[in-house]
Amino acid sequence: MGKGGKSHQEGEENMAAWLVDLNTLKIQPFKLPPLGPHDVRVRMKAVGICGSDVHFLKTLRLADFVVKEPMVIGHECAGIIEEIGSEVKNLVPGDRVALEPGIGCWRCDLCKEGRYNICPDMKFFATPPVHGSLARQVVHPADLCFKLPDNLSLEEGAMCEPLSVAVHACRRANIGPETNVLVMGAGPIGLVTLLAARAFGAPRIVIVDVDDYRLSVANNLGADGVVKVSTNMQDIPEEVERICEVMGAVGVHVTFDCAGFNKTMSTALSATRAGGKVCLVGLGHNEMTVPLTPAATREVDIIGIFRYKNTWPLCIELLRSGKIDVKPLITHRFGFSQKEVEEAFETSARGGDAIKVMFNL
Repeated sequence: MGKGGKSHQEGEENMAAWLVDLNTLKIQPFKLPPLGPHDVRVRMKAVGICGSDVHFLKTLRLADFVVKEPMVIGHECAGIIEEIGSEVKNLVPGDRVALEPGIGCWRCDLCKEGRYNICPDMKFFATPPVHGSLARQVVHPADLCFKLPDNLSLEEGAMCEPLSVAVHACRRANIGPETNVLVMGAGPIGLVTLLAARAFGAPRIVIVDVDDYRLSVANNLGADGVVKVSTNMQDIPEEVERICEVMGAVGVHVTFDCAGFNKTMSTALSATRAGGKVCLVGLGHNEMTVPLTPAATREVDIIGIFRYKNTWPLCIELLRSGKIDVKPLITHRFGFSQKEVEEAFETSARGGDAIKVMFNL
């Protein structure tokens, strides 16, 4: 439950990276709860840094979630089972697993409908007040720990979390072999959305960003076209024209806005063809002023997504089969010392050539 940890190994204290104040992370002891009958204790081996982790570090809040007391950070993770609860049948110590970080209540109507990702009582790693997983060990429900095949690394297991966002978005937008896709933003989520849309069969994918380096990465990952844009709202009409030229005569069926800013959403609504869809994935701005009426008169649907549901088995299969390769996205690696934790977060926050920053514990 973002349950934290004290090691059951003799004489070893469980340590974790705690967000203790604005721009302040400290490696400190983290006491594990008792192991429940349906829980497992996992030794963390790979933990990625997400934009939300950086946002909490810089501002102590994200949307309505506010860090009011010290919290263990991190939620993109994989590790090795060390101990299992008395009722756990599907895992054994030594299994390598990827962890889905959110625990629904399984009592509300949304959970019963299978939409547990929008459960109002969701307990999610490193979403206040729930502790995260950048720790030596955590305790987590066994049914949210997914065994990795032998040909996948633990780092790839941790990458199932960001990939899950993209897979959920592609499912929500019904991506298939007849869907031309535009992706706004070539950050980590934009790039995994490119990979997922291709795996779902999208025949043509164009990606848009302000940064030349990120666009070159998108090119290397197989984008059919890239368009460099500015941050200036006045440039939207000209940029939409360029996007449509690069996409071709059929146009954009689905746009994924993986940034979530006024400009990206306005561009998405304008560039998407009549009858198409815009899927808002990124949560950059809480409120936006966008050209909604012109989009409505062209029957452009707007779809929201929040996190993911039932995605880990598919993500693992897409990685196992080679349909998706996330390894090129992991650009920086760090160990788990005080100095390295600080350096890793600074690297991730700087952006530049850092796409996915990964801890190897």
